[in-house]
Amino acid sequence: MNQCRTPLPGGVAFTVALLTTAHVEAASLQKVNDWGASGVPATASMYIYVPDKLATKPPILVLAHFCSGTASAVFQQAGGIVKAADQYGFIMVVPQTSNNCWDVGSTKALTHDGGGDTQAIAEMVKYTITKYQANADRVYATGDSSGGMMTQALMAVYPDVFKGGSAFAGVPAGCWSVGDPDGSWSNACAGGQVTHTAQEWGDMVRAMDPSYTGQRPRVQLFHGDADGTINYNNFKEAIKEWTNVLGLSTNPTSTETVTLGTHQATRQKWQDACGYVVLDAFTSMGGDHGPSDALFNASFVVPFLALDKTDAVDPEVAQCGSGGMGASGGMGGATSVAGGGGRAGGASGGMPGVSGASPNGGVGTSGAGTSGLGAGGHAPMGGTGGAGGAFGTGGNAASGGRTGIGGVTGSGGSTGGGAPASAGNGGSGVATAGSGGSAANPGGGRPGAGGASQTEPPSTPTDTGGCGCSVVGNKSSSLRFFVFALGAFALGRRRRRQS
Repeated sequence: MNQCRTPLPGGVAFTVALLTTAHVEAASLQKVNDWGASGVPATASMYIYVPDKLATKPPILVLAHFCSGTASAVFQQAGGIVKAADQYGFIMVVPQTSNNCWDVGSTKALTHDGGGDTQAIAEMVKYTITKYQANADRVYATGDSSGGMMTQALMAVYPDVFKGGSAFAGVPAGCWSVGDPDGSWSNACAGGQVTHTAQEWGDMVRAMDPSYTGQRPRVQLFHGDADGTINYNNFKEAIKEWTNVLGLSTNPTSTETVTLGTHQATRQKWQDACGYVVLDAFTSMGGDHGPSDALFNASFVVPFLALDKTDAVDPEVAQCGSGGMGASGGMGGATSVAGGGGRAGGASGGMPGVSGASPNGGVGTSGAGTSGLGAGGHAPMGGTGGAGGAFGTGGNAASGGRTGIGGVTGSGGSTGGGAPASAGNGGSGVATAGSGGSAANPGGGRPGAGGASQTEPPSTPTDTGGCGCSVVGNKSSSLRFFVFALGAFALGRRRRRQS
């Protein structure tokens, strides 16, 4: 019997070939040999995962491995996050060290551009941004064990690069420096023996990049309270560190119980002054190192780092603005749209966040802080003011004058320079109107001292920030003359009518 062979149409053959090629070239973890870094440890190498469907200006996620781990091993651990990368189109940078652990303890590693492993990873991020036109404003990190330590170190050393990080079984930034192990093992830190006050932890972080005054990255922490490798005390110390760095209260905004892997977990959330969760901490009750049953849990990590969003601007920045966080002097933050929040003041300097719009004027700008531990908040109706962070040179614009170094313009007179602020926070606190003046809008931080009129001081010493306006001249004598003249005029008209 003759066999009839019908050739495939050209279009079908092309489609089959294209599908075969696509299958062969499917996205996979690839080593990058030419990332071009210099002045960093030769022990660091770069791997990358670029999904087939890349987002426009894709975000970047750094994924750091554990001690004795590899890029391939941690990539396999993070399967849920890899699926999210395929779905949302973000790039994964997976660094690898040939040392036993990442160096998160040496001076060079804990110094911005100090030539350590942290700088090597920052250089990998820069390469990726250039190579793939990735979004430099949307860079994040995660890692487990030594990789979790590296995640916290990156948040501290490179706050200008990273917007947030999720650390599993890590330690506070700077903890591993005990003994300067340089990629080895710190028994003291691993054993939970390194403790500091929140202020000391915060100062340690700020010293890693002392010139930085911008927004600090948000942080997510996971730890098992039965961890036999990295003592759970490190989780509690990390909370102390990041609440201080982020200008948060020691008490969480909310606490709940959630399921994390096969364990129940206590989840504590801290919101910043504009209502955004910037510290998210999970304690796996009875959980081991990792916790091993919840490593890189995509249902929590992806939304916290906003990797499920493809917007050009990080959602926290979009909601709250890119407020300034102080180093030792507490520089003011950038301006923002009305209602935009800012972070409260920080540990060793008043750190005003993003100023909101003035109630009756233009967009306010935060003043430069000079000292004080701020733990307060955002003034949505007048600008930003950390409760305790002192403003040295003025507050936010209100309806005429300036809170902090002047009063609010009233409707019957104008406010002058006023008395200087005395550690008062920017914002438009409640004020009492003076003669002919108007009260300031409530909300925000405490009013700054001052608010005197051009002609005379406020009538009451306790009226700080209100309008002390007055009308110049003898009002009572003028009024008596006017009433007399009006009465004489009316009497004259009455007599004429009678006649």
